[in-house]
Amino acid sequence: MSTYCDYVKDLPLDNVHRIYHDTMYGFSLDNDNQLFERLVLEINQAGLSWNTILNKMTNFRKAYSNFDLNTVANYKEKDIQRLLQDAGIIRNKLKINAAIHNANIILDIQKENGSFKNWLDKNSNFSKDEWVKLFKKTFKFTGGEIVNEFLMSTGYLPGAHVANCPIYIQITNSKL
Repeated sequence: MSTYCDYVKDLPLDNVHRIYHDTMYGFSLDNDNQLFERLVLEINQAGLSWNTILNKMTNFRKAYSNFDLNTVANYKEKDIQRLLQDAGIIRNKLKINAAIHNANIILDIQKENGSFKNWLDKNSNFSKDEWVKLFKKTFKFTGGEIVNEFLMSTGYLPGAHVANCPIYIQITNSKL
């Protein structure tokens, strides 16, 4: 018998957590801009509720140029000031600077590996601890919980869904 994950099973279908669970959480992403978006959102969640991030997701996309890596990597001081004034996102200078820095790192990763996705795939056999060590060495503002959630949310680490959740079954079947 399939049953939804406990944290969403009683939520209405139009709840932001339920929509995220059913359409994004644990699904693999092939697009580097989407992977970058997920990393930035996870970084911005640090110290806050995921509900806050989900409710601001559209604002984040607008504020961060739809997470276009080349654009964000070239943000200047005026862009940082614009983001710090944007009440629709999390206005934390460390997190904003991390997004810009990490966009530049991902561009370097793309040059060396063809894509951020290729780099992630190359390391896909890593344990959680190895991933955390790699991310801390490579990126800014990527502690253990951020790395774990980023990798679970993009399908690199298990745990996004319980085994009998219909979304888990859907994700598993899509990989066959």
